[in-house]
Amino acid sequence: MNFTYKTTHPQDVKTAEFHGLMLAAIGPRPIAFVSTVDSNGNVNLAPFSFFNAFGSNPPTLIFSPARRGRDATTKHTLHNVEATGQCVVNVVSYPMVEQMSLASCEFGAEVNEFDKAGFTEIPSEIVKAPRVGESPASFECEVVQIIKTGEYGGAGNLVICRVVAMHFREDVLGPDGKVDQFKMDLVGRMGFEYYCRANADSIFEVPKPTLKDVIGFDGLPTEIRESDQLTGNELARLANWAIIPDESEVQNYVSTQIARPSTKKDWIHLAKNHLKAMEIDLAWKCLLLAYPKVK
Repeated sequence: MNFTYKTTHPQDVKTAEFHGLMLAAIGPRPIAFVSTVDSNGNVNLAPFSFFNAFGSNPPTLIFSPARRGRDATTKHTLHNVEATGQCVVNVVSYPMVEQMSLASCEFGAEVNEFDKAGFTEIPSEIVKAPRVGESPASFECEVVQIIKTGEYGGAGNLVICRVVAMHFREDVLGPDGKVDQFKMDLVGRMGFEYYCRANADSIFEVPKPTLKDVIGFDGLPTEIRESDQLTGNELARLANWAIIPDESEVQNYVSTQIARPSTKKDWIHLAKNHLKAMEIDLAWKCLLLAYPKVK
């Protein structure tokens, strides 16, 4: 690799600059669209992209309503979960993303963002805060702990939640009752004003490493590992294989080919097509024909 790097230390730049650089790299981030009520029953709804799932037994979600960078003030969501110990984490799909963004405006504590952003309140079963009717999935939560990471602008407040009920819109479920990722049509937060959409060609599968011993990168023949024709992802698929085909297997494969490639480049091209189709054994055989000196 012939890369050069720009190094930035937090103490050397303004918080806003570091924030922008960091979040441009750590993404896409799932969005927790959090509904809460205050001690007087006022409803609040706000999105947070410092969010993820951190366990399933007990089911645990964590989001962070960070302090505002400009003045270190805290947000209504934090005040509400501190007061009530409850919230609902709603996920965000593409059809609702701009309404979600509208709800991020800094309205007064008495203003209901459901009304301002045009969302539908659905009563929760256990907690007092309502769910977002337009969200494909919602998690009723009880707050277990709040960890404050600092007192300055940009500091996080980790709200650790235990899920007590989970709701899915039935239209995002497949015939088998499982979640259809394409129907979820989720969005993620990226850097600056950018978002991304998890749908269509942007969704892909990566096979999990096999449970048995695999070849690994260090077991790849040098000529193949150092080839400038294969990407890191393609090499990883080759490395996630148990045994390199032997000579007899390669020759048996050749004998079945009616339109046989005639050049190294053609064999590599065919191997790449097999890798794309997850036909790893066939890809190996093509590469061994492209690199005949490999044993």
